[in-house]
Amino acid sequence: MTVADTPGTVGPAPARTPSDRAGAGRRDRRRTELAEYLRARRARVSPEDVGLPPGLRRRTPGLRREEVAQLAGVGVTWYTWLEQGRRINASEQVLTAVARVLLLDAAEREHLFRLAEVAVRRPAHPEPVLDPSTQLILDALVPLPAAVSNSRYDVLAWNSSYEALFAASRTRTADGWFNSLWCTVTSPDCCNPFLNRDEQLPQMVAVLRGAYGRHVGEPAWEEYVRSLLAASAEFRELWARQEVSSRATSLKVFRHPLVGVMRLNATYLTIPGVPEAYVAVYTPDSPQDRARVERLAALAPGGWTAPCGHTRTGPTG
Repeated sequence: MTVADTPGTVGPAPARTPSDRAGAGRRDRRRTELAEYLRARRARVSPEDVGLPPGLRRRTPGLRREEVAQLAGVGVTWYTWLEQGRRINASEQVLTAVARVLLLDAAEREHLFRLAEVAVRRPAHPEPVLDPSTQLILDALVPLPAAVSNSRYDVLAWNSSYEALFAASRTRTADGWFNSLWCTVTSPDCCNPFLNRDEQLPQMVAVLRGAYGRHVGEPAWEEYVRSLLAASAEFRELWARQEVSSRATSLKVFRHPLVGVMRLNATYLTIPGVPEAYVAVYTPDSPQDRARVERLAALAPGGWTAPCGHTRTGPTG
């Protein structure tokens, strides 16, 4: 814990540019918001909530500042300055202790860290938890293929149309996930669902590179990238380009052994409360494509065998 504005060498202050002033204004506003947030959270926690006696003559609800400081193991003066919006630095360890005392849940803790401009450390590869209503929404989108994936292209949930679309390419990653990027780089040409693969694969790798930047050093991510590098020379070449992109609506051209060629627009929607997860919905590009999608949806689950000797058991794309 250190005071940010430590006295230094005396001399004329350098001229501040408009950008410097704007940045300073944002930091001041963030500190003010942090102070107000801490005071509001402190006021909602009673002494009994944290194992303290209620005490007498409390003029305001909630904990006192000195009680928060004591329970968090920080100095009273330092915590008071933090609540006053002073220019001080807060470490991850100290903020974690304050969040524990104030009984913050995951979303509230993340908000605290952002206001204090401290990076939020996430689990390396947490097990995704989807609300049961997510599957109901996916099923209601039929005949449109739709699925939920994470930033590693692991497919977490899907509907029957999506499963029928990718039945010929059902390979899994080493840790057991259905994974659309793994499918794209490892499926033989006869079973690869993408006709415009040369357009789609570089974009997919560039999006992965952008997501990887948020997880560098995490064991699950490092192992995933290593497995792709080992499995595909094409992936190695694309990964070496160091190209970065964000996910955007794009036209994908699919081929299906029973339905034929379909031109579908992939649209991506985020899911509140599920970090880095998104819904991909594939909409027909023309009336002819719409008719083929409806034929795709009519395929009974488990009712046909995919080419290349693969039996239809689940999606990967």
